[in-house]
Amino acid sequence: MKREESSILEGAESRFYQGNQIGILLCHGFNGTPQSMQFIGERLSQLGYTVSIPRLSGHGTHYRDMEKVHYENWKQDLQEEYDRLKESCLEVYVVGQSMGGALTLQLAASNSSISGIALINAAVTDVAYQTLRTEKGPMLIEEGEPDIHKPGVYEITYSKVPLHAVHELLDLMDETKEKVAKVESPVLLITSAVDHVVPPSNSDFIYENLRSKEVKRVTLPHSYHVASMDYDATMIVDNLHQYIENLSQEPSLS
Repeated sequence: MKREESSILEGAESRFYQGNQIGILLCHGFNGTPQSMQFIGERLSQLGYTVSIPRLSGHGTHYRDMEKVHYENWKQDLQEEYDRLKESCLEVYVVGQSMGGALTLQLAASNSSISGIALINAAVTDVAYQTLRTEKGPMLIEEGEPDIHKPGVYEITYSKVPLHAVHELLDLMDETKEKVAKVESPVLLITSAVDHVVPPSNSDFIYENLRSKEVKRVTLPHSYHVASMDYDATMIVDNLHQYIENLSQEPSLS
């Protein structure tokens, strides 16, 4: 249950699209909302999949709600939504962007039933917040514009985030580094060639340490960090669809 006092911002709500018995769980990143994954979700829904985009605790309301959240709450949010999808879908694939990629790796490390995962600029080893690791103040960190190459794109984010939440992100990343080697499910590793928030070296670390025997890498040539809202968003959808079709045991449902 989300420990929040503020109402959900307009457009930041969780999203669910009913489709066939192949479920896709999309996870947004730190200081993002389901809105950042909406284009991907809608396109996958049009292809027939059942798609869920949950809102992570403390996100999409007011930044003060992030002060009460532990990264275990984010892990629990994703686990609960995965369990819900498993109740109605024969297969479930999980796609995470940025911090959502770290949460996806965590989920895959503890749920062998996942049919496959996809990571979009996953944050595991290095992130722009790294310099704040040992800082004790200020308590609120000013946020710049989202790292999106395509002009005129609006992402729902907070203008500032609590230092506490930044530390939770960094702690999550540290724990995830130890979990990568436990991931055995197939992996689609999607990385922007230029990323000013999560360097491509994060994807290199993941690729080198996965236990998975099926790993495919894709480079996005025209997108920055929030790739799901950038120039290559359609390329992401096309690769996800092909990836799932190749893995799925239920081809007639796709």
